[in-house]
Amino acid sequence: MAVRCPASHPDDPTPCAGPVAVTVLDAHNAGADGCEHHAARLLASLDGGRVYALPDAAPGAAIRVHQAADGIRPFCWVEGPRTEPSQLSRAEIREQHGR
Repeated sequence: MAVRCPASHPDDPTPCAGPVAVTVLDAHNAGADGCEHHAARLLASLDGGRVYALPDAAPGAAIRVHQAADGIRPFCWVEGPRTEPSQLSRAEIREQHGR
């Protein structure tokens, strides 16, 4: 198995997409560095998470992760029906509320 970034969830089968570029922090300031792909998936799964670019990241890395996370469902690698608000992406929740 290929080594993946610290932001990748053990149950997420997807490979990293690019180098480690950002740090994702949860509401308690615990964090993980990750590639943009896994960082977005992690951020989408956190309530109150934040993302910061690492010093050597490509310009706009944190913004790209933040924008991608908006449309990703929490724990998106878990299959099954998604009906509860906590199971939907932030974009889907806004759409349901007409915002």
